[in-house]
Amino acid sequence: MSSLSTHTPAHPAAVADAAGTDAGTPAATGGASNTSTTASSADLSFAEGLRYVTTQDAPVTPWEAGHKPSLAELREHFGPIFDRIALGASEREAHRVLPFVEIAELNRAGFTVLRVPTEYGGPGVSFTDWVQLLIDLAAADPNIAHQYRSHAGFAETLRYQNEQTREFWYAKVLAGDTVGNASTEVSGNTLNTLNTTLAVQADGTGVLNGAKYYCTGTAYATHTRVSATLLDTDGTPTEGRQFAVVSTRAPGVELEDDWNGFGQSLTGTGTTRFTDVRVAPEHILNRVPGSAEAQFEAPLFQIVLLAVLAGIARNVVNDAAAGVHRRTRSFNTGLGVPHSEDPQILGVVGRLSAQAFVVESAVVEAARRLEAAEGVLSLEDPDAQRLLTEAELAVERAHVTVPSIVTSICSELFLTGGASNTSREKNLDRHWRNAQTVATHNPIVFRERIIGDYLVNGTVPEGLNAIGEVTRAS
Repeated sequence: MSSLSTHTPAHPAAVADAAGTDAGTPAATGGASNTSTTASSADLSFAEGLRYVTTQDAPVTPWEAGHKPSLAELREHFGPIFDRIALGASEREAHRVLPFVEIAELNRAGFTVLRVPTEYGGPGVSFTDWVQLLIDLAAADPNIAHQYRSHAGFAETLRYQNEQTREFWYAKVLAGDTVGNASTEVSGNTLNTLNTTLAVQADGTGVLNGAKYYCTGTAYATHTRVSATLLDTDGTPTEGRQFAVVSTRAPGVELEDDWNGFGQSLTGTGTTRFTDVRVAPEHILNRVPGSAEAQFEAPLFQIVLLAVLAGIARNVVNDAAAGVHRRTRSFNTGLGVPHSEDPQILGVVGRLSAQAFVVESAVVEAARRLEAAEGVLSLEDPDAQRLLTEAELAVERAHVTVPSIVTSICSELFLTGGASNTSREKNLDRHWRNAQTVATHNPIVFRERIIGDYLVNGTVPEGLNAIGEVTRAS
């Protein structure tokens, strides 16, 4: 098993050959790793940014191997980085500057290895502490927090793989590998099926073909995890889906920065295409529909979105308080006192703060329920399904309530100021656009139905294998 060291070994991507082998991704121009902290994301093209963020040194944390840091220790370590990220967040979003440099700094500081178990050389940070730290990051920049969703999902589900796979991939994560997501196909596939295929060869390797959209985090990652229909050696499709974890700079992989949502515009959520991409056997991960892994991963992906929303809410409250504190002008319909002393304005700020507190409390409680279920690796134990269901329902309930509260907070922010709050320079509308974009990822009405169906009919929540087209029943 690998362990964190006190020095910074070169990331495998910085010394691998240009073929994108298992050693990592291809080297940057010049063949040296990039450890500069003076680079600016604004100066990097999309291709340069991908090269920059995938050729950094391995992550290093200040803790001894085997030490599980507390939330206070995590905040002490990452807090200054979050502060630096927050300073440029609004400007990056206003000018659509992808945060390659900021993400690289977080990666080097160990943000991507926090959930690697101590027995594999990682810090083994508790799930609830990790979610609270993610909220802190989202308060600084929700785009950066959101793009880690895919890597988090990959790292969590490694626990369900066999020992050989765990050792292989945990070691790669500790060496600096990060993993994006490539699951959704925007057209052409029917519900519960995938057009992307992974054809298994006689030697166990695979050949991947297809195209994906909503590939969150892939633009910043060394690898992306691709969901695909598995084809047997005779070309016959199998049921369910498999995952192929491929280098983002491997031959046949093409990334496009074409995400055009009105919010969360810097999350790397664009198109990725795969043309005859070779996949080594150890890069093919099994997925069993309805398994403990599948049931845990669903709420896991949703709670990351909830953490992002909680961070946005906290940021809105901070902006509201700071704006009122600075404002000296008032309205002719007011009480004739400074804005910072007006009881009605202070009441609005107080209400926003109370609502943000409720949001964050709900998200943290849902995280605790998920943490209680993370030890369920199979459904053979009679209590296993109960723990997973309780975790799923906790996240579903939060997902029904949190988005509407947060989007309301983002709107009511404008009650604390005048027309100047709508200026493009302040960019305060980004909060609502980002919150609404996150909230729309998964329709709330479906979440409401899932909860009601369980309470009324005892139906255990279970999703399908893939999003897709549905034909109207005759």
